[in-house]
Amino acid sequence: MTTDLWQDLLGCLDLTTHGNGTYEGRSQQLTYRRLFGGQFLAQFARAASLAAPGKSLKSLHTQFLREGRTGEPVRYETDVPQQGRTFATVRLTARQDHGVVATSSASLHVWEEGPDRQTVDPAPALPGPERALELGLLPWESRAATDLDTAKPEPPGYELWTRIPTAPPALGPALLAYATDLTLIGTALRPLEDITQADAGRAFASAVTAHTVWFHRPFTTGRWLLLRQHSPLAAHGRCFGRGDVLDEDGMLLASFAQEGLLRFGD
Repeated sequence: MTTDLWQDLLGCLDLTTHGNGTYEGRSQQLTYRRLFGGQFLAQFARAASLAAPGKSLKSLHTQFLREGRTGEPVRYETDVPQQGRTFATVRLTARQDHGVVATSSASLHVWEEGPDRQTVDPAPALPGPERALELGLLPWESRAATDLDTAKPEPPGYELWTRIPTAPPALGPALLAYATDLTLIGTALRPLEDITQADAGRAFASAVTAHTVWFHRPFTTGRWLLLRQHSPLAAHGRCFGRGDVLDEDGMLLASFAQEGLLRFGD
């Protein structure tokens, strides 16, 4: 884990209030050509929770409209069209000086007791420390039994184990949303021969256009999580992927889906 990057991410989630349902968050200090979409997801999650206190995030549906500028804060305008005893809906708009960069709709819910059932394949064994990998935008420990980037064609699936450091419970959904944004386009590229994420900007152009996360159960940070991902489609200059988040005991904590631009040159 890189402490500086971790503290930088936590600092981005410390949103300031500007009145009238508007919040502002600073941007990550990354050597990246644009703002990472995971930052928007995490800050949207925090702004939604602040706009509808007393409820837990149930889902977050985000559209990315244009590139965010690095080194510039992001303002989040919120509107709460529905606020009941158990459910709330928050509409959010992310702005920088050049205009609207993303929009999101969040649904929140007070956790309730009821039937508890799931139908998912069990989580495999956690890979050993020899399978550790560096994912520059994830400032914590991650492992994977297989490589995401391969020269030969592989099935469009990927299982990433990641362990978010212990953080205040209120930040859990934001940090989890952040983690889900990184490897789905890479998963979509796995069936292509001699093409990996390292070829972005040369062999192809890519960007996330839409991302949704559903939060099924409460969870705590500090434990290993499995992001089990699959990309069933790449067509017409776009790719689509989806995934589940399980803990080490195989409990289904969240699910996510993403559409991305995947445009190849002639």
